[in-house]
Amino acid sequence: RVACAAAQYYGMAGCGTLAVLEQSEAGIVLLRSFDWNDGLFDVTWSENNENVLITCSGDGSLQIWDMAKTKGPLQVYKEHTLEAYSVDWSQTRGEQLVVSGSWDQTAKLWDPAVGKSLCTFKGHEGVIYSTIWSPHIPGCFASASGDQTLRIWDVKTPGVKLVIPAHQAEVLSCDWCKYDENLLVTGAVDCSLKGWDLRNIRQPVFVLLGHTYAIRRVKFSPFHASILASCSYDFTVRFWDFSKPNPLLETVEHHTEFTCGLDLSLHNRGQV
Repeated sequence: RVACAAAQYYGMAGCGTLAVLEQSEAGIVLLRSFDWNDGLFDVTWSENNENVLITCSGDGSLQIWDMAKTKGPLQVYKEHTLEAYSVDWSQTRGEQLVVSGSWDQTAKLWDPAVGKSLCTFKGHEGVIYSTIWSPHIPGCFASASGDQTLRIWDVKTPGVKLVIPAHQAEVLSCDWCKYDENLLVTGAVDCSLKGWDLRNIRQPVFVLLGHTYAIRRVKFSPFHASILASCSYDFTVRFWDFSKPNPLLETVEHHTEFTCGLDLSLHNRGQV
């Protein structure tokens, strides 16, 4: 199953839809769809209930949806004062926590069972485009921002843990390596991807060049420690292996418009 958060008119106006697709022998079918009165910018699956999802929206709110229910959202959290652009559900065992990032320059921590945010993280000096939990360290997440930095946070402490001046441009996306708790990747408006080792942030571990417009999303492979995928406003999806002398593995040009979302299947190693 694949969840897609959608917005009309590039998210600048209009409504939003959460679509849940299922793949079968017959092809890809629309399983469920839910409408919201503002654009939806991101979606995350619950890690403790296969029917529950959380989306975030241009009106600053987060919505909890249950595919077992016909009517929409179970709950709405409205605390961000500007567009909520990123949402992620923690994947480490023993915690059910959600992090959201907003254009109001804050990240917020949520427990879906509690009606209000547990904590607000301030420090970024620009909009937050991406908030991603560490798959290794409980309570640790990263955020990427228009202030050109990647920041690492710990929910147990209110201030920022680490500030990485990652690019000389807005940073639109980040992701954690699934095989190395100290390795992250950033993608930015300068068309580059950079790898960062948290133990030494003076310079990137790798720089990947090839996109011709801003990189909108980057994801590490769940199956290979050195493989990642990125998509861009240049309409392409690119696959990289940063351990190789020629890291660009493949460029896919199937899309005819901005490519703004990307994920790699946890179940099928060939599926994106």
